[in-house]
Amino acid sequence: MNILPIISESTPELEAIFRDFHRHPEIGFKESRTSGIVADVLTRYGADEVHTGIAETGVVALIHGKGQGNRRVGLRADMDALPILEASDLDYASTNPGVMHACGHDGHTTMLLGAAKHLAATRDFDGTAVLIFQPAEEGLGGARGMIAEGLFDRFPCDEVFGMHNYPTGRPGRVGICKGPALAGAAFFDINIQGLGSHAAMPQEGRDALMVATTLAAQLNTILSRNIDPLETCVLSVTQIHSGNAYNVVPEKAHLAGTIRYFKDEIYAVAAARMDTICKGFAAAHGVEIDLDLRNVFDVLINDADLSEAYMEAAADIVGAVNTSTENTPVTGSEDFADMLKVVPGAYCNLGHSGTVPLHNPGFVLGEEILPIGASIMARVVERRLPL
Repeated sequence: MNILPIISESTPELEAIFRDFHRHPEIGFKESRTSGIVADVLTRYGADEVHTGIAETGVVALIHGKGQGNRRVGLRADMDALPILEASDLDYASTNPGVMHACGHDGHTTMLLGAAKHLAATRDFDGTAVLIFQPAEEGLGGARGMIAEGLFDRFPCDEVFGMHNYPTGRPGRVGICKGPALAGAAFFDINIQGLGSHAAMPQEGRDALMVATTLAAQLNTILSRNIDPLETCVLSVTQIHSGNAYNVVPEKAHLAGTIRYFKDEIYAVAAARMDTICKGFAAAHGVEIDLDLRNVFDVLINDADLSEAYMEAAADIVGAVNTSTENTPVTGSEDFADMLKVVPGAYCNLGHSGTVPLHNPGFVLGEEILPIGASIMARVVERRLPL
């Protein structure tokens, strides 16, 4: 392992920063404490410019290299936590009940700060490193918010790179999938308005709960009967809420869930069929059904050439034997996809010693990857902006 010297020497400091972030997780667009620390650390490390308040809590820093080139390379990390009650038993576990860094964004933020320290101290590159600390990745539109507020107009980038930890139990293994790598996603809410009645006389009402359960089952036929079986699409109803008494047929019901896809045309088919089925159920059962279906994540598409370049930079740190450009697509989603729609780039996975899945109350990020990820991020800037 070839950890960059400044980052290696700073490992205890990075671990302390990471543990502090982990103890104090914040939900998307509420990362005020986190972004304040990020801005302070960047200033202390010697960043040339530090800009705050982008999409509420986003931070962008600029570090200029020794050369006078005009090219700019972006590095992005996400900062937000999840509404999960931590059950990790760590001595630095969350002190914010019901909120937890169960996806490792505290580690991503720390790694980018480590890269910033190296880049500001050495400046062995020709151009500018643009460091993007993004709020609200977990389905709240943080990337779109930053872009809408002029992220790439104010801080142009020729290419941009992101990274996510992966609890594989194999520390230092770096992989990437060229082309479509992570699914696009839409979230849906379906509200059913029926007519309540006494449970002993259901014929006097229109049972919203019965409609909801039948509708949930019917929505799954979209995949089996409307989508080509060789295409990838996942539709999951994840919530049903209705009723609050033993002896009342409920008049209202609510369903929610997601659609995941890799092609916009496949999503269009699923969306159209969902709309048609909801309208048909409303007519058939004499109820009102309101469908709210909204795109939340675009398909993440890695540039093929920049994927290769990213793994070449990673190989400098972890060795070529520990890198791969043959990762397969994953049906999870990531809003770095929105940045890649504006600026070409690539997004990789970095394995660590943890094995508990992401978004699990017992998730633990292996701290050994903090200097590894920081070194890879710094190295990709140096490789893409050579002196």
